[in-house]
Amino acid sequence: MGASLRKYLVAGLLVWLPLAITVWVLGQALDVVNGVFGSLLTALTLVLPSSWREGLLGLQHVPGLGLVIVAGGLLATGVFVANIFGQWLLTQWDRLMSHIPIVKSIYSSVKQVSDTLFSSSGNAFREAVLVQYPRAGSWTIAFVTGTPSGEVACHLDGEHTSVYVPTTPNPTSGFFLIVPTADIRPLQMSVDEALKYIISMGTVAPLTQPDTPCAPADAGRNP
Repeated sequence: MGASLRKYLVAGLLVWLPLAITVWVLGQALDVVNGVFGSLLTALTLVLPSSWREGLLGLQHVPGLGLVIVAGGLLATGVFVANIFGQWLLTQWDRLMSHIPIVKSIYSSVKQVSDTLFSSSGNAFREAVLVQYPRAGSWTIAFVTGTPSGEVACHLDGEHTSVYVPTTPNPTSGFFLIVPTADIRPLQMSVDEALKYIISMGTVAPLTQPDTPCAPADAGRNP
């Protein structure tokens, strides 16, 4: 009786747990969007007539309105900056932000990261690889983020690659490593498949099989 009860409880958990986590993640995302929307409305009430304030603040309580307005604002901004005048205005805005103390450090850093991550021509987070971490002989999945440059590259002997090692089961936190390129083993799995493998703590293996036979164990990324 006890074994059957446990089996049914586990079966029910397997049905509801993915749904509950999905709802929770979406709820967190909506809270962030609604927080941004609320901040924008609060800022508008400071510059608009007082007769408009009550109506604007009341919009914060309309379900889903913040998501629709933020999404529409992003779309409109994208369309605007796609033309020559929009590009010129964006350049002037970046120039203004780069001359404001403290703000310029935060703004420029975030802009460089976002431009790298979302650029269609960039290579960051486009390739999953195997690296030895946290010690030699222990392997984990990482994502290639680029190649060391500047002062860092001057202190490195040979070719190196920058990688991001995500944590499990939360891949949004992790570790930035610079490892010898020869010690990296490439994977043919997609980034999505690698993320599923990491989040599931290795229980959900990629369904796709490599097109070519696996390389010998001592083969690096660049033989």
